[in-house]
Amino acid sequence: MELKDARTLITGGSKGIGRALAAALLERGARVAVTARHADRLEAAAKELGALALPGDVSREEDARRAVERTVKEFGGLDILINNAAVAVYAPLVEMDAERFREVLAVNVTGAMLMARAAAPQFIKQGSGNLVNISSTAGYRGYPNGSAYVASKFALRGLTECWRAELRPHNVRVMLVSPSEVQTNFGRADEPTDLNPRKLTAQEIADAVVGALSIDDRGFIPEFSVWATNPF
Repeated sequence: MELKDARTLITGGSKGIGRALAAALLERGARVAVTARHADRLEAAAKELGALALPGDVSREEDARRAVERTVKEFGGLDILINNAAVAVYAPLVEMDAERFREVLAVNVTGAMLMARAAAPQFIKQGSGNLVNISSTAGYRGYPNGSAYVASKFALRGLTECWRAELRPHNVRVMLVSPSEVQTNFGRADEPTDLNPRKLTAQEIADAVVGALSIDDRGFIPEFSVWATNPF
């Protein structure tokens, strides 16, 4: 697709992969709106990037609907929705708190569904669109203490396959992107300072997504992973 003037909405866009995606798409001339729960952090990031800030919680139906409607109103349509917002809780099964487990599913699974559900009618109306779900290699394999996060990413992969089957007849490209460990402030308040030069960066994930989106609309990459070559 042509990224210049592409009307884009990115969830979890105030930091990490979401912010890197916004910067990469803006650099290529796209029009970008970003949404996230922490309004102050989002407003600061959007101002620095030159994006439209839409504070909200993707797990709330009204916030998800409003984010899509506002993007369509401001930009005159919607070409790309990137479901990037995510949270994580890590604990062994015998210590897993049910409420925190539900919180992870509410954001990572229900939130992605609410955003996609709000965007799909606009895509269908246009006869075009791109829905990108940022998942994780945790959606392919489990590991100790990962019950909540892993379950959410396995679920997101299944949802992606359903939405692809439903929306493909309307010329909507639905993609799943699964990074391995990326060095961001995901799950922490500050930026990481103990960077490992062998591991992935948010910029590299953004570059991969931009590359996938840039393929001509007659085709698309339905699913791909991005791994560090040798992170050890």
